[in-house]
Amino acid sequence: MNTFWKRTISATVYALLFLGSIYSGRFVGEQWGTIILTAFALFVALGCTFEYFRIAEKQGAHPIKPLGYVWAALMVIAGAAPAGLAWVISVMVLVLVSMVVTLCVQLWRNTEQPFADVLHTLLPMYYAALPLSLMAILHNGLNVLVMCIIMVWVNDSFAYMGGSLIGRHKMWPRHSPGKTWEGTAVGVAAAVATGLLVGPLFQTSLQWYDWLVLSLVCSIVGTLGDLTESMLKRSVGLKDSGNIMPGHGGFLDRFDSLLFILPVVYVYCFIAIF
Repeated sequence: MNTFWKRTISATVYALLFLGSIYSGRFVGEQWGTIILTAFALFVALGCTFEYFRIAEKQGAHPIKPLGYVWAALMVIAGAAPAGLAWVISVMVLVLVSMVVTLCVQLWRNTEQPFADVLHTLLPMYYAALPLSLMAILHNGLNVLVMCIIMVWVNDSFAYMGGSLIGRHKMWPRHSPGKTWEGTAVGVAAAVATGLLVGPLFQTSLQWYDWLVLSLVCSIVGTLGDLTESMLKRSVGLKDSGNIMPGHGGFLDRFDSLLFILPVVYVYCFIAIF
């Protein structure tokens, strides 16, 4: 099987699983739909945590991996709490408990860089699990998750095409040699057009200017997330964070943009709607 068909099949399976988990509530009820979406987010968060630990270990770190998986899982589960104060309180309590417990466990370990190991243990919870915990809230409470995914896909696709056709000036050759300023501009323009034309079709209280802001967030902040993940991989000489999706890389490769976008979108929508 050639590379094109591998990429096509794996991308199709990924899209079906992702969108299927989002819209599952229409077939099995909202409560079960939230559970399914949370389970999908948990699966992705644990996958991102696994890949991050692999990268950290290549840098000589020794994270407390069992604890890291526990904190990531609990953070995603916290996302099942209703949007607002309940979610904020659950996250704050988890952050405090995770820091104290991890530091206490590290006291009994004999490693060369104890504080770095504590940081690498906790970072997947903040970098991956916390943003992914917002998926259920953004879908059920604010109804913007699918649109954010669409704008990210549009931005990435048009940025790639624009860079291939007219890209001349490298954006960040040290970390992402293929990304150009011209391609990025095309991606931003396509995402903005999608946000303004398609966003108002979704049942939300957001206005056209809100979709303008969110489209800029999905394109610009998403690009920052992409560059950050590229920097992380290249720090240890990796091309892909994993191989869960043949031809597309790992969990971090597929969700790098969303990990940066979701917290910003949540804060903006919470302010704009409530």
